[in-house]
Amino acid sequence: MEAVATDSSSTSSTDKPRRTRRTRMTGAERRQQLLEIGRTLFAAKGFEGTSVEEIAAKAGVSKPVVYEHFGGKEGLYAVVVDREMRRLLDMVTGSLTAGHPRELCEQAAFALLDYIEEYTDGFRILVRDSPIPQSTGSFASLISDIATQVEDILGREFKSRGFDPKLAPLYAQALVGMVALTGQWWLDVRRPKKAEVAAHLVNLAWHGLDGLEQKPRLIGHRKA
Repeated sequence: MEAVATDSSSTSSTDKPRRTRRTRMTGAERRQQLLEIGRTLFAAKGFEGTSVEEIAAKAGVSKPVVYEHFGGKEGLYAVVVDREMRRLLDMVTGSLTAGHPRELCEQAAFALLDYIEEYTDGFRILVRDSPIPQSTGSFASLISDIATQVEDILGREFKSRGFDPKLAPLYAQALVGMVALTGQWWLDVRRPKKAEVAAHLVNLAWHGLDGLEQKPRLIGHRKA
């Protein structure tokens, strides 16, 4: 029987599968990864429906790593909420650049709708009632902060029209609240298109302001 020659090169070390070296994340990179994972899970499942075990598993780390960076699920949630609140507030206040009050209303409406469109997970987290007493804020407090930015604009407009500028905070809360609640509805239906939603919001707000009575009256039987 003829011997079969063997190829010694087939067993050489060069043919052995090479192990891929995993790059170790820095502390800052790991923290950012956990924030992004937490943000996604909190948006999808809420605070109660998300566990530290799931967050750690998604990140490929052990539970103690999550505790090391945030002290637990509550700490991670608080940081996620704080970042989203600051992002939305910055987008709204940064958008207010026009001189005409009506265009300012448009810019504020667009800023909120832009945030909902671009950071949907963040908005879903913000509109939920926070289960953590020590959380850095709530959606209601955020809306109040945004309304404060609008107060000055309305105050100047009221003064130029002979209205009492002291009422500007009340109207600012009403206007911003209207946009925010409409935004919550639009979050799910996503129609009509963003620009059309903004146009209708400003139409109601502006023409309502345009026809304001200096001393509004009640026409029903209840007077107090």
